[in-house]
Amino acid sequence: MAVSRISVKLSADGGMSDITGQVQGELEKTGLAEGIVTVFMPGSTGAITTIEYEPGLVKNDLPEALARIAPADIPYEHHKRWGDDNGRGHVKASIMSPSLVVPFTEGELTLGTWQQIVAINWDTRPRRREIIVQIMGE
Repeated sequence: MAVSRISVKLSADGGMSDITGQVQGELEKTGLAEGIVTVFMPGSTGAITTIEYEPGLVKNDLPEALARIAPADIPYEHHKRWGDDNGRGHVKASIMSPSLVVPFTEGELTLGTWQQIVAINWDTRPRRREIIVQIMGE
């Protein structure tokens, strides 16, 4: 088993980064051929998912869909309790997931042709996120 970290700087309110190459690079360092990679983002306003990383989806479609679910212009109890403004970010991140498991074969992530691994920051401020990559295999 190997564990490493990837650091990414993400803008606020849905800032995304394609981390597929970085995850594949961590896998290649291990020399493992078959197994699974777990990608995990600590924190309650971030998410890891897969998407076709193209501008229409990442800049418009996904953020707009989640804005309909957790809009900025409604009151959140979280704001009252903590005096901050990121309740919608917590909701969006909880709907998604902080982690993803991807199998690999012959030392390559088994992603679809248009499928990339992305890190997303749903917080209302830019954040540097440390992402944990755990690789298990043989």
